[in-house]
Amino acid sequence: MTLRTADNGGPQPDLPRRVRVRRGPSDISFRVLTHAGGVAVLALMTLVGLFLGIRGTEAIVVAGPSFLTEQAWEPNSRRFGVAAVLFGTITIALIAIAVALPLALGTATYICEYAPVRLRRLLVGVVDLMAAIPSVVYGLWGMFWLEGQMIPVAQFISTYFGWIPILRVSQFDPNDPLASPTVFTASAFIAGLVVAMMVAPIAASIMREVFAQAPIGEREGALALGSSKWGMIRSVVYPFGLGGIVGGTMLGLGRALGETVAVYLVISPIFAINWQVLATGTNSISALIALRYGEATPFELSGLMAAGLVLFAITMVINFGAGFVMQRSRSGAAS
Repeated sequence: MTLRTADNGGPQPDLPRRVRVRRGPSDISFRVLTHAGGVAVLALMTLVGLFLGIRGTEAIVVAGPSFLTEQAWEPNSRRFGVAAVLFGTITIALIAIAVALPLALGTATYICEYAPVRLRRLLVGVVDLMAAIPSVVYGLWGMFWLEGQMIPVAQFISTYFGWIPILRVSQFDPNDPLASPTVFTASAFIAGLVVAMMVAPIAASIMREVFAQAPIGEREGALALGSSKWGMIRSVVYPFGLGGIVGGTMLGLGRALGETVAVYLVISPIFAINWQVLATGTNSISALIALRYGEATPFELSGLMAAGLVLFAITMVINFGAGFVMQRSRSGAAS
């Protein structure tokens, strides 16, 4: 330790010099605005949760714990719950993620690693444009075109994989030549595919941005050690972008859980848990709200607010989980 002489003649240890940062008016203004924006977003989300909680308190008190276990929706007769619509919501979201995850991962990998530069710019614009298409357009596309194209696919799956309970359609007999394929329309499977087309561009955009940040040195090191292109992607790009993969998937799941218009246009609403995802009939919380809001009585409106509160809580948990995973990953720390 280096000692220096104090004013009184005694030794005094050297201390680090304090550096004072003088922020200009522009830095101060930007700091205040960003903090205010963050606080405003958190305050707004808190107010939304409080509003749903206050408006739904009456229905929650009347229904009690059965609000989460009852399948029927008859608020005026005091027999209602979100079990059926919550099951349909989760089913549609899981089908959407099961289809969208490999599609988004493959798209992001091709754009970042294999596509030529000129084609890459075009594909980035196309993917971003698909993410901006209104949900009603996807719903109309699914109702008028996709459903007819997927009925033979659903029929094939039920015929050869019907030994799996969730893929069996009890109303359909594959050995009956006169069996009607209409039992495969307006199903959770069709709705999940429509939502998957909406989720995939969002997840692919996030994954693409994270994959592009993979360190050049690690890429070149893997190739210099004799790794193939695909081996470099598996050993460098994917581990580095794991946070982006998980975060993009979870953010897409949050979008899938809350989708309203597209699901409402495709499904045939029922208020019963339908374990057969290929069969006609399913429902979701968002579709329930859209279906009943216009003609709801004051008490039923309270029930719809309580259902919205359940969906709000699930979506917030998923989104916060996605942010937590991304922040703890290498890509999130680097950004």
